Amino acid sequence: MALLVVGDLVTYLFSLILTLAIRYGEIPSHYLLAKHIPSFVILFVIFIIVGISVGLYDNKPAIIRNKSSGLIIQVQIINVIIGVVFFYFAPVAISPKANLFIYFIISTALLFLWRVVMFPVVSSAKKQGSIMVGGGDDITDLFKEITGNARYNLDFKEHVIPTASRQETTDAISRAVNETKSSIIVADLRNPIIEASMPFLYSLIFSGTKIIDASKLYEAVFDRIPLSMVGERWLIENSNTALGNRRIYDTFKRVMDIVVSIVCGLISLVFYPFVWIAIKIEDSGPIFVRQNRTGKNGKLIEIIKFRSMSGNDDGKYGFSGDTKHIVTRVGKFIRSSRIDELPQFWNVIKGDLSLIGPRPEFPSLGLIYEKEIPYYSVRYLVKPGLSGWAQIYHQAHPHHAVATEETRDKLSYDLYYIKNRSLILDLKIALRTLQVFLKRVGK
Repeated sequence: MALLVVGDLVTYLFSLILTLAIRYGEIPSHYLLAKHIPSFVILFVIFIIVGISVGLYDNKPAIIRNKSSGLIIQVQIINVIIGVVFFYFAPVAISPKANLFIYFIISTALLFLWRVVMFPVVSSAKKQGSIMVGGGDDITDLFKEITGNARYNLDFKEHVIPTASRQETTDAISRAVNETKSSIIVADLRNPIIEASMPFLYSLIFSGTKIIDASKLYEAVFDRIPLSMVGERWLIENSNTALGNRRIYDTFKRVMDIVVSIVCGLISLVFYPFVWIAIKIEDSGPIFVRQNRTGKNGKLIEIIKFRSMSGNDDGKYGFSGDTKHIVTRVGKFIRSSRIDELPQFWNVIKGDLSLIGPRPEFPSLGLIYEKEIPYYSVRYLVKPGLSGWAQIYHQAHPHHAVATEETRDKLSYDLYYIKNRSLILDLKIALRTLQVFLKRVGK
């Protein structure tokens, strides 16, 4: 990501210099650059933030495989609008109407040149012969993702699946290393057989072999935690992130929750009369519903939403996943546009929710998942939020029904957030949430 950000900034700056050279027919003087750069630097920072918000810097397969053309166009369209607003309405010393037009043509072309042509060359490193050691779906997914992918500098020569015998496993690893001349072993260090083989792996270090924890590589590649590798050891190692003394982060996050929720809550009052009228016209029922959810440390909290169903679906439908209520026509719209969740800003001000965090679950569903999904209750270590890492990146959202497998996948994203939560990650989630919201409103 750092290389992409630096490269984009250099591209934006060079685009400005080239724009001035074309516009004035000569290499821009120090005076001309000094006149334009301060204003454009502000825009450059905004452009980077926009890129983060739409996923232009994500470690995702679509980006990894250089299929980012659509995102570049999307970013540039947004940047054009921001540039017009900035220069035409902000009190700046210059008014580059023609310059702005030329700049965006040049910067778009150079971004494609940098991203599609130059970045794969600059970022490519000599591939190192590697061996994957481990079994299970997560290890297989990691092996398939990296194998043949130009983005990574690992070249898997062999996949060693541990057997029930420690000796057979170490013999297979030794043979693979000697035959393939590999210098890196990516191993599931939490696999019992591999853990028992640790003295052997340790001895390989002295011959120049590098050992990489497969769970950490999986996390870096997929932005989620592999549940098959989560256990008491992992939870203890990462418990400080969720439970440790992080006073500055927690205080700042709470302040931002209150400030943003007050502002957004007041703005959202504009929608209340329209939602009230629409609901009353359709079925004359109540405008709000109150639902019990599970909050931080398993505490029961009550959230308020605009009613989107024929009744108050509070998750009380057991293992069947059935509910007698149906989504109304008005409810379908306010759900797709997220308008139904606007009243929850007041839950954030109250302190039951945060703006960013795992989605608060129905208590009845939570009890089911705690029995069926190991370590599901770990997500209760942090305050639930209006939006979160899983809400953005998990594709198959379980909603108002028992969906164990989908929830298992969602938990892997929740654990990623719990482990890596920070102000930067919260900002990234907030920007991506805003992007998703604007897309839905525009439909």
